Amino acid sequence: MTRTKAVAWAGGASYFLVVGLLVGAAPRASGTVHGVGALLALSLLAGVVRRMPMLALAMALIGSTVVVAGPPSSHESPASSYQGQFLSYVAVDVILVFVVATCARRASIVAVAVSLAVQLLMIGLFAHGDSLAANEVIAFLTMAAACMAGLLSRERREHAVALRAQEVVEAVTAERLRIARELHDMVAHSIGIIAIQAGVGSRVIQTQPTEAREALRAIEATSRETLSGLRRTLVSLRQAGRGATTSEQSPLAPTPGLADVERLAAATADAGVRVDVRSSGKQRPVPADIDLSAYRIVQEALTNVVRHAGTGRCRVAINYGDEELSVEVVDDGCGATEIGSAHGFGIIGMRERVGLLGGHLSAGPRPEGGFRVAARLPLPAPIGVPVETR
Repeated sequence: MTRTKAVAWAGGASYFLVVGLLVGAAPRASGTVHGVGALLALSLLAGVVRRMPMLALAMALIGSTVVVAGPPSSHESPASSYQGQFLSYVAVDVILVFVVATCARRASIVAVAVSLAVQLLMIGLFAHGDSLAANEVIAFLTMAAACMAGLLSRERREHAVALRAQEVVEAVTAERLRIARELHDMVAHSIGIIAIQAGVGSRVIQTQPTEAREALRAIEATSRETLSGLRRTLVSLRQAGRGATTSEQSPLAPTPGLADVERLAAATADAGVRVDVRSSGKQRPVPADIDLSAYRIVQEALTNVVRHAGTGRCRVAINYGDEELSVEVVDDGCGATEIGSAHGFGIIGMRERVGLLGGHLSAGPRPEGGFRVAARLPLPAPIGVPVETR
């Protein structure tokens, strides 16, 4: 940082040195040469422009004014010499582009007003005859073009900043919804089973101690699984907020998928609902996001059956198609309830999961009674499949 600042100040000093040489050491050069030389010397102010644009503008304005007010060449008339020297003010207009694009609006307005006033004043003092009006018009149009370029650059930068901020907000919202879905699907199912098993245990603890012990074992197993899932989610959040440590680089437990549906059905059976799981099609590994979403949909549907259906059995069908994976959960209970349909987030979470994967979800009561949840999740095309040619 110190070296950059020193280079910037060295460039500013060199700029004034070059301007002095143009005016004092080259008095016989034409005004056009002086103007072009002052314009090229602007490159020495690049460091100052980046760090302090207003100071760079003041330095360029002083240097250009010195070039214009310097003695005219002996080989040219004063009018034609000064007309060429006015080119040095183009350097001021170039810096104005950066000032308008980066500085505060009030400071930019002051900078433009001062620059325009100085240029018009110097042109009025040193231009003569017909060149006076022409030079003033050219100076005004050049500055207007610089201001327009600066404004366009400012708008593009502000628009880019707004887009980045919007992307950050959308990413945070999407992550928050993902976490909400995971917690809801995991905790709601587990707490539902725990509540039912606790109720069963409390009713039969005196008369049927064996069943009470089984209920307590189910509560313990479900609780441990839920705690493991919660801890895995918290570790994931910590890894997203900072670099993962060596002990946290791998999750504590694998992400659940369709291979765990049988275990999910067994836990649901312990809660009093027998689940008939049927699979069709060519079973094969599917992408992790599709596998997890299909499992969570089945899990949430079974949770709703346990909590709201009022039935002792349901059916889960999993079909591995060529282009899509479909899951269906059907029960013959009492159908939709006010709590399940109006005040829960389960079906909302299902729709969000399916929507993110470009699939389709249908959930509602069946005409013959009960409730049906069906999801179709498109599968990616297999890679490296040979194409039959004729």
